[in-house]
Amino acid sequence: MKGRVKWVEGALMLAESGSGHALVMDGPEDHGGRNLGLRPMEMVLLGMGGCTQFDVVHILRKGRHDVRFCEVELEAERAESEPKVFTRIHVHFRVGGKGLGEKAVARAVQLSAEKYCSASIMLAKTAEITHDFELVELD
Repeated sequence: MKGRVKWVEGALMLAESGSGHALVMDGPEDHGGRNLGLRPMEMVLLGMGGCTQFDVVHILRKGRHDVRFCEVELEAERAESEPKVFTRIHVHFRVGGKGLGEKAVARAVQLSAEKYCSASIMLAKTAEITHDFELVELD
């Protein structure tokens, strides 16, 4: 995996992934930014959310469950002093489908957290990560 982050000006950066995608990152005005993009640590948190969501949907589909949507809400706390690592992250899943059982969703969340989500497992080295979920039954 490769990537490149180019400083543009102030706190504005252009990030390019090895797969050819780009996005803007920026900082707040009090740090020389213009608030034109996500903060780098927001990217880390959102990356973890995407990683675990991908796992949960994949695990449910592989088990032939009728999952139709999955939404992840993340709430994190960071250390007060440098380095301001994440110290606590809560992950709330909203999973919708037809006939999804709590046991299957709980298993998918657990497998992601403990075995498959590289981002979660890496961040768990500094942060207490908790999970919960709610099921939404669809017709």
